[in-house]
Amino acid sequence: MSKEKEKIHKTVNILNRQASFNYHFLETFVAGIVLTGTEIKSVRQGKVQLQNAYCYVEDGEIWVIQMHISPYSEGTHYNHEPLRKRKLLLKKKEIRKLEKGLEEKGLTIVPIRLFINERGWAKMEIALAKGKKLYDKRETIKERDIKREMAREEK
Repeated sequence: MSKEKEKIHKTVNILNRQASFNYHFLETFVAGIVLTGTEIKSVRQGKVQLQNAYCYVEDGEIWVIQMHISPYSEGTHYNHEPLRKRKLLLKKKEIRKLEKGLEEKGLTIVPIRLFINERGWAKMEIALAKGKKLYDKRETIKERDIKREMAREEK
C-alpha cells in the first residue's frame, strides 16, 4: 500500500480540557451517542474536537452540536458531515433532570469527554455546568501552578 493506514486505537479518551477551565461541573452523566459507520471509525482514530461543542434539549431528546468529527480517510461518497448534530442517548428521568437544570439562569450542558467503553460502544460524558467568573479562573490557574511546583520539588 502506498499510504499507511492510520492506527485505530482500542481505547479512546478524548477530553475537553477547556470545559473544566471555563465551567464548574454540578452533575455529570454518561450518555450513549448515535454515530454513523464512518464517524465511529474516525472516533477510534481519535479525530474528534470537543472544544466548541455544547448540548441542548429539544422535544425530550438531547443533541450535541459543534462537535467536529473529521471525515474518515478511507470513506467514499458515504462519508459523514463533520459538524452535524448528533443525538445522545439518556434515560427520560436524566433528560428531565437536565431540562430542569437548563431552566436555571447561567447553566448549560457541556461535553466533558468522549470515550469507547469496554463493550466497544462510543459514550460521551456530559455535565450540567455553571460558567466560572474571571476570579475563579485565576484560582484554577493558581492551584495548577502550585501542584506543578510541588511535583518539581518531589523530583
